[in-house]
Amino acid sequence: MQTTDFLTIGDISARSGVAPSAIRFYETHGLINSERTAGNQRRFRRSTLRRLAFIRTAQRVGLSLEEISAALATLPEGRTPTRTDWAQLSQNWRPRIDEQIQRLEALRDKLDSCIGCGCLSLSRCALQNPDDEAGRTGTGARYLEPAAAGE
Repeated sequence: MQTTDFLTIGDISARSGVAPSAIRFYETHGLINSERTAGNQRRFRRSTLRRLAFIRTAQRVGLSLEEISAALATLPEGRTPTRTDWAQLSQNWRPRIDEQIQRLEALRDKLDSCIGCGCLSLSRCALQNPDDEAGRTGTGARYLEPAAAGE
């Protein structure tokens, strides 16, 4: 192992902006890999920086670690994602992200109307829940969950 090709967890953390605890978490879940020195210290390949950037960006667009792990598993031999890889993977995520955007817009619009009436009570709200219709369909946030609201 040539030391110039590998970085310590502190180096990886400082250069990526990812906390050491998150780096260990990602490693435990198989998203990144390290090699061990004779003294059992973690050493990461420089390419781990790109992999961490990929993971963090995917998280920022709302993907779960399971989705990110599945995407990384499609790369040959755990290769670090390239620009082309990102373009292909992000195309596959587009419908899921569009659906998430629609859910968030619906939530935003419902919050606006609720705040507009001033009552802040779905059990009494004549606009969003006349005669407490939501209460008859079950408990919980009936208007915040599309399946529960019949959307």
